[in-house]
Amino acid sequence: MYHSVDHFDEDPHLVTVSPARFARQMAWLRAKELRGVGMREYLDAHTAGRARGLVGLTFDDGYADFATRALPVLLRYGFGATVFVVTGRIGTYNAWDDGPRKPLMTADQIRTVADAGIEVASHGRHHVSLPGTDDTELREELEESRAALEELVEGPVTGFAYPYGHATPREVAAVRAAGYDYACDISPDEPQRHALPRTYVGDRDGPLRLRAKVVRHELRHRSRV
Repeated sequence: MYHSVDHFDEDPHLVTVSPARFARQMAWLRAKELRGVGMREYLDAHTAGRARGLVGLTFDDGYADFATRALPVLLRYGFGATVFVVTGRIGTYNAWDDGPRKPLMTADQIRTVADAGIEVASHGRHHVSLPGTDDTELREELEESRAALEELVEGPVTGFAYPYGHATPREVAAVRAAGYDYACDISPDEPQRHALPRTYVGDRDGPLRLRAKVVRHELRHRSRV
């Protein structure tokens, strides 16, 4: 689970990985004979029994630096990824954060990354904590965000990521009912296809920490999809 790939002086929420560190992390995956892919590809491979050697790479929020800094590195290694976009903030900035302002991808940048083979998926309309919404707002966050993205990329949008990793059984059921094929969480109490666990990757994660995180994730969530 990544967010932003950029140079930084201040990063209070630890959402940013420097371009140099990100490139080394992708090189580490390649050296371990692992290939980064989007979540839709990973889940399809898992269903077919072909997921060995694949690592799902996700990028929350849809920062502009995904298009300018992360994508070139991914393409260099032949990797895929899923980027989760906040549709109500396209082309603006991360208004939900109290940290440094970061620009978000424009519509043209989203089309560009989709054309490059990156899976574009939903992170809701406004990056709100879904358990705090009423039923109408929850439905709009799920359905309107997907409709906007499908029109933008001219293709199906099948994935969702819960803002802040906040999801109770109500939100999980709503995502499933809205027609999403899968949803990414962070550390769900009951991992499942619509509450997939992910491992945070930050700027401090070098080879030893990456290896430890791989082992920990496998031990915690083996065979749970």
